[in-house]
Amino acid sequence: MESSVIRDVGYDAAKSVLEIGFRNGSVYRYHLVPARVHRELMAADSLGRYLNGEIKPRFPGEAVE
Repeated sequence: MESSVIRDVGYDAAKSVLEIGFRNGSVYRYHLVPARVHRELMAADSLGRYLNGEIKPRFPGEAVE
């Protein structure tokens, strides 16, 4: 996984929760994310572009402290 913005990605299939860690240290959790969307994110040419275009507009997200 190469990204200039995203540090790491975690996915809990049982809860449909996607967690994104950013290189700036922040972490966001997105709920109700289907496994298909996680697979598409991991296969995307640009993780940041996919996150901004396909995940943020469609799935509720929250900052994790």
